[in-house]
Amino acid sequence: MAKELKQLVKLQIQAGKANPVPPVGTALGPHGVNIQEFCTKFNEATKDRRGEIVPVDLRIYEDRTFDFTLKSAPAAEMIKQKLKLKKGSGSPLQEKVAKISDAQLAEIAKAKMEDLNTDDIEAAKKIIAGTARQMGVRIGK
Repeated sequence: MAKELKQLVKLQIQAGKANPVPPVGTALGPHGVNIQEFCTKFNEATKDRRGEIVPVDLRIYEDRTFDFTLKSAPAAEMIKQKLKLKKGSGSPLQEKVAKISDAQLAEIAKAKMEDLNTDDIEAAKKIIAGTARQMGVRIGK
């Protein structure tokens, strides 16, 4: 018999650095999950992605057990990493902070493909380009 799902919790945690303090503790505590067990499993699963922000979908069941799915880093994080930016622009329409090439867009789009709601690379590039524009990054040809 399948376990009954109690709650789905979505978090973004730095790879290999989950610990019981907020935001992890406050998100999981009310559901009776063994927070230290989650942190240990998450850190082990993400040890090869150090420095990356990792979105995680955590499914909590009625018997207080859990499982989780790791996603690829957020598009904004991938853009910042690719362009070696500390942060995006505070006013993206007026102030541009960098320029991203079509090849770089394609590379990020391919990496994000399984998390996006498309299987077309051109559509995926448009999604990533939209994120880049919101960060104050110019789209180059």
